[in-house]
Amino acid sequence: MIPEERLEQILQRFQYLEAAMAEGVSGAEIADLAREYSEIKPVAEQITAYRQLLTDLDDAEAMLSDPDMKELAEDEIPQLKAALPVAEEALQLALLPKDAADARPAMLEIRPGTGGDEAALFAGDLLRMYQRYAEARGWKFEIIEEQATELGGIKEVVAHIKGENVFARMKYESGVHRVQRVPVTESGGRIHTSAATVAVLPEAQEVDVQIDPGDIRIDTMRASGAGGQHVNTTDSAVRITHIPTGVMVVSAEKSQHRNREIAMQVLRARLYDLERQRIDGERSADRASQVGSGDRSERIRTYNFPQGRMSDHRINLTLYKLDQILQGDLDEIIDALTADNQARLLAEMGQ
Repeated sequence: MIPEERLEQILQRFQYLEAAMAEGVSGAEIADLAREYSEIKPVAEQITAYRQLLTDLDDAEAMLSDPDMKELAEDEIPQLKAALPVAEEALQLALLPKDAADARPAMLEIRPGTGGDEAALFAGDLLRMYQRYAEARGWKFEIIEEQATELGGIKEVVAHIKGENVFARMKYESGVHRVQRVPVTESGGRIHTSAATVAVLPEAQEVDVQIDPGDIRIDTMRASGAGGQHVNTTDSAVRITHIPTGVMVVSAEKSQHRNREIAMQVLRARLYDLERQRIDGERSADRASQVGSGDRSERIRTYNFPQGRMSDHRINLTLYKLDQILQGDLDEIIDALTADNQARLLAEMGQ
């Protein structure tokens, strides 16, 4: 049962925000009020619906003593009682703590792991999978740094994804993705196991991460590697090193000025992610209990081509529709991960 006092506090805050916005406040304050209002409104609506259901049930039970209304009440009461646990669960979900970064755009980083050329080819498959998923959801997917191999694989790629609730959906993809298949270079038909690492970071604004100019070292260098449309052979490539953390970012677009912008954008995202992980670590000593912990060393998923199978190891989910998944059909997986995370949060809230 949800404490009535807590529900009343939320409704009072909602009513205050409504009144404050109606009266009109300064431009700077209105943005903060509007943000809080949009976050609390769905919760207030769920509280109102839940309370109305309780009122309707009390009224129906009171009608049992009225001979003229008894039959109607007997019909309504079972329906109202059945709707009550559904409404209570919906309210509990609305009350769950929100990840402040959920609504943000995201930076996607993919790198091959063990497996040589096959791992690089698999990294390319993952890139196309996420591009298709973004396209299906109406998101903007922009590759801002890409290094390709001669066989058409990926040495490294960084992409910027913009749209509604991008990080909320994509954050579960961070980790090690493993593939089991016969490589195109394998003449004996043997199945090889390779891997690629995916990192999804919420986009950080300058206000989120203050970077002291004295804490960074900027080097200009010549781009190298097999290349591709996003790599060139001029001296415009930029490498920025954040000295206190050792985080290093390289951007090799054609414009040196643009490279500085890109590198700083990626650096802010990585530093912001490090801070989020530090805070999460303080909140929970057992990070393994969190779905999508963001640990890039954690093996999260296996793509088995001979069996047409995808297995997500965090929630023991297995789907036999590998072709559709690689075409960007990820909603069933992400919905299951989201539901599992919500269940864990509800259990913690109950404790």
